[in-house]
Amino acid sequence: MTTVSTPTLKTQSFTHQWVAFAIMVLVLVIAPIWVYPIFLMKVMCFALFACAFNLLIGFGGLLSFGHAMFLGTAGYAAAHAAKVWGWNPELAVLFATACSGLLALVTGMLAIRRQGIYFAMITLAFSQMVFFFYLQTPFTGGEDGIQSVPRGKLFGVFDLSENSAMYMFVLAIFLAGFALIWRIIYSPFGQILKAIRENQDRAISLGYDTDLYKLIAFVISGALAGTAGATKSLVFQLASLTDVHWSMSGEVVLMTLVGGLGTLFGPVVGAAVIVSMQNYLAQLGAWVTIIQGVIFVICVLAFRRGIVGEIAHWLKKPL
Repeated sequence: MTTVSTPTLKTQSFTHQWVAFAIMVLVLVIAPIWVYPIFLMKVMCFALFACAFNLLIGFGGLLSFGHAMFLGTAGYAAAHAAKVWGWNPELAVLFATACSGLLALVTGMLAIRRQGIYFAMITLAFSQMVFFFYLQTPFTGGEDGIQSVPRGKLFGVFDLSENSAMYMFVLAIFLAGFALIWRIIYSPFGQILKAIRENQDRAISLGYDTDLYKLIAFVISGALAGTAGATKSLVFQLASLTDVHWSMSGEVVLMTLVGGLGTLFGPVVGAAVIVSMQNYLAQLGAWVTIIQGVIFVICVLAFRRGIVGEIAHWLKKPL
């Protein structure tokens, strides 16, 4: 009788994910030929933001209503570093990511002690505190934000003022962040996170320090959300209160649920759908929010697993 080794089965089971990843990369590389690069860069920034959020809720089981504070904090940090301190874009993004990671560590150490709705409310409270701090503190520019942020030169050589160069920079950041999340999900750390999500008490009985694992996941998620925020501020050359507002935390929840909670590619699809709606329906004004609500209700009723979640269920393979 012929036997198939476990590594071989595992390799075969993930082949479709590599195919999906290759298709995604190909689409993003050739898309600027037909689609406005600024729009695509916005999609990638929010896709990374949604992927970071999905790592926390989809695989860690932690619902955060305050993830906008990491997006906005990094946006302000990167904008200030690039405009006031004159840092190169790669240093500004790294600095902003570290700032969001530090904020996630501080808030996480306090919030992680609670579970469920209490955790969600604590993160929302922290987010509101951060919002009002940035509204009042001078360096953020208040309601005007930090404007005319220079994109600078990558490594002092590549001029990012050109949209084509900036697009490749954003694409590299998005793919690196996506690959990191992919690796985390299928690492032993990711498997422990899933175990904690499914049954925390059993994970504790097996000897795992669940609070420590959740804190690490919270910090990683916050840092990657910060990377997205820093990149976005360089793309639009603006850091504003919009990215710190509680509604931004609601939008990332919507992106994740529409795309597919707990899936690898779901947040990317969800971000593309929501950003596209905001962009192409902008002329409808306030009706955009109503249309988003209707689509969300339809997705919940008809696609309870999200767009990618339903496709994965139909294919019977994880995506």
